[in-house]
Amino acid sequence: MRFRSMARHLSESFSSSSQPYLSYHDILLTTEDIRALKGDWLTDNNIAFWEEWLEREVLPNYPKARVVLLRPSITFLLMQTIDIKGISSALPDFRNVTHIFLPINDSRDRERADGGSHWSLLLVSVIDRVAFHYDSLGGANFYEAQRCTDRLGRVLGIPLRFHQLEDCPQQPNSSDCGVFVCILMRHLLIKRLLVAGSNEKVSMSMAGKMIDSHGGRKEMLRIIESLRKEGERRRSASPYAKPNTPPRIE
Repeated sequence: MRFRSMARHLSESFSSSSQPYLSYHDILLTTEDIRALKGDWLTDNNIAFWEEWLEREVLPNYPKARVVLLRPSITFLLMQTIDIKGISSALPDFRNVTHIFLPINDSRDRERADGGSHWSLLLVSVIDRVAFHYDSLGGANFYEAQRCTDRLGRVLGIPLRFHQLEDCPQQPNSSDCGVFVCILMRHLLIKRLLVAGSNEKVSMSMAGKMIDSHGGRKEMLRIIESLRKEGERRRSASPYAKPNTPPRIE
């Protein structure tokens, strides 16, 4: 099964049974995802949507970029599966890739991808063979990030050095870890990797970076609502649209 198909299948499988809200390419957001985004712990789908949006709206402006945004469900598979080689068909083609972003979840239950309680971000520089870990709750996901680094290194066939970023901005509460992951991901992608020259050394430090988690939630909601309105417009204009289906952008 191709990477995108597997990611979409797992994303939908791990979703709650709430009502569909927006179908955006390979991601199906539900009303439960929207509720979580307004003030709770972000779901797999929230983060997967953000990655999908960055891939569709940002990365096309940088055709030479070789960056992979691995979905939470695929990162979970990578960390929990016993046979790493057995999930090769679910993984993207990492050849010529320079950097990989991985949302890390602390769930250790192989049967529940949504069973954890904390998100952090792992950014792997394949060209430098270093994995940078950004944890907004101290070292809460230190073990999980190290495990993911080791397993990804085995997939890539290269040793990866693990580096915990001690200057990562810290969340002020128990629910904003996923928002921090999304904001840090976009900042590192747009402000660091995509604007750097081919021979330029990129700093991965987040020293002094301020995170507005409330503003981040509002911005993500604005993006979703804008896409939903566009999906509704397309649905109403199409003679082939099926009734009782969520607005769709594809």
